[in-house]
Amino acid sequence: MFKQSPPESICVVRLSAIGDTCHALAVIRSIQDTWPESQITWIIGKTEAGLMADIPDIEFIIFDKSKGRAAYREIRNRLNGRSFDVALCMHASMRANRLYRMIQSPVRLGFDFRRARDFQWLFTNQRIAAMDRQHVLDGMMGFARHIGVPARELRWDIPLSAQHIEFAAKYTDGGQPVLLISPCSSQRARNFRNWSAENYAAAAKHAQLKHGARIILTGGGSDTEADYGKIISRLAGPNVINLVGQTNLKQLLALIAAGDVLICPDSGPAHMATTVGTPVIGLYATSNPDRSGPYNSRHLSVNAYSDAVGRYLGKSVNDLRWGQRVRDPGAMGLIRLKDVKEKIDLVLGT
Repeated sequence: MFKQSPPESICVVRLSAIGDTCHALAVIRSIQDTWPESQITWIIGKTEAGLMADIPDIEFIIFDKSKGRAAYREIRNRLNGRSFDVALCMHASMRANRLYRMIQSPVRLGFDFRRARDFQWLFTNQRIAAMDRQHVLDGMMGFARHIGVPARELRWDIPLSAQHIEFAAKYTDGGQPVLLISPCSSQRARNFRNWSAENYAAAAKHAQLKHGARIILTGGGSDTEADYGKIISRLAGPNVINLVGQTNLKQLLALIAAGDVLICPDSGPAHMATTVGTPVIGLYATSNPDRSGPYNSRHLSVNAYSDAVGRYLGKSVNDLRWGQRVRDPGAMGLIRLKDVKEKIDLVLGT
């Protein structure tokens, strides 16, 4: 679309979640590497801004959904009198739909009809090409391809301050391999993505005994995550540092960047690790790692998704809608400790 004359201004809308904003940043970096003079404005959620908003060559407009209607008034005021050559509507939700009509642009580019959830197609005037069975990041790259940006090497370049790096060094320096465990996914209804704390502890003990690894536990401030941290710390052995509930997103990213490998379920930290090149052993049974796994570490995923689909849905993966989840609390129990230990050996053994 813009092959002959690059757009002067681009507005990107991707509010949440952490993993999806990491994917969106890869798209934006691809655009910047193609058209370095184009000005990028990104409307982003407040939580996600805690990780992204100090990137110097992007203008951020923060949407704080906790403010209700006032959040929309703030965005309207920030956009008043401004126009953009193109708006990349990379978030398909009713919340985001209300924002699209505030953006003055001749091009409001959204998802194809199948992926345009919550009637997004009513609020956009162009759509990216429909593609089957893509990884989420590849799907988002469809926005870049539509406006004429060619395929490029992926980069993210999220800044970390000296203070963040020093924070991580306190826990990772010492010459030992560092295994981070972020055991829990977001606390949403019928999510069922968490492996058992006892299994995580056994995997951590294996990494200590066989590889001399230091174990760092990370996570948010929920009661579930706190309980996981206590159980794993009690069972995993002496060389465990429990930082659950004690880091912000920048400190977490610094820890992941300084670590040798991360174990986690389908969650934001898996994609944060991708941005800094840290290998991820992703634990997948309720969701398909071919769609939402850590992009550069899918070969390290422990994938019990097809087993879960067969047991709990009575189907094969090819019979399902792409991205369909297995909503059963027993699904993550299909992930075998033996397979996780093998992935740990594969990473730390080299």
